[in-house]
Amino acid sequence: MDAITAMRTTPATREFTNEPVSDEVLYDILDDARFAPNGGNRQGWHVIIVRDPAVKLRIAELYDLGMREYVAHLTAGLVPFVASEAFERSPTDGPPHPAVDLEAAREVPLPGGFPHYLADVPVLLVLTLDLRGISAVDSGLGRLSISAGASIYPFAHNILLAARTRGLGGHFTSVLARQEPELRQMLHMPDGHVLATMLPIGHPTKEISKLTRLPVESFASIGTADGQPFRRPTE
Repeated sequence: MDAITAMRTTPATREFTNEPVSDEVLYDILDDARFAPNGGNRQGWHVIIVRDPAVKLRIAELYDLGMREYVAHLTAGLVPFVASEAFERSPTDGPPHPAVDLEAAREVPLPGGFPHYLADVPVLLVLTLDLRGISAVDSGLGRLSISAGASIYPFAHNILLAARTRGLGGHFTSVLARQEPELRQMLHMPDGHVLATMLPIGHPTKEISKLTRLPVESFASIGTADGQPFRRPTE
């Protein structure tokens, strides 16, 4: 599969068969993905490969709790954990004040039921980032800092692309971060490392060959943010 096809046909896969994913295939995926660009070429990522059924089940339970919080925002008509308010809702000099009652939210089961697929998928890849070795150059701007993610998310997406070329699928989930303290203890994450994302990897139950995305004209402009939309040149 060529790179363009992979980019245009890699969906978020959440339904998998029970076909196993071998260590050999998984190694090759990570071997290809490691060439992703990252800040200072410091490669501050670490991948925890989880196959143990009991650990996968507990991770699914933690994910379920995070998704209950997520859905509570949707129910209230809110963007879940909206990034524009993250800095003010989680001040460094005081307690957090979330937009919804998170404790109450965790008591409400998900409409779609428990995410069994995370417990049943052949392998979970938990990606952590060592904050001691990467830069956050947008610090001190009075808003949520996001630039540090550039040091790991290209690598994470490369994993999905490399999986896609081998007939496999997966998806990003950052919801697990809602339960990072327990995850840290369970997976022996070292000090300084934080959860970046988790990717379940397996064989999709069906292949998606066409994705729907906004056209270039809707997100690219010429010269300034309010400039003319960038359109394909006409002959």
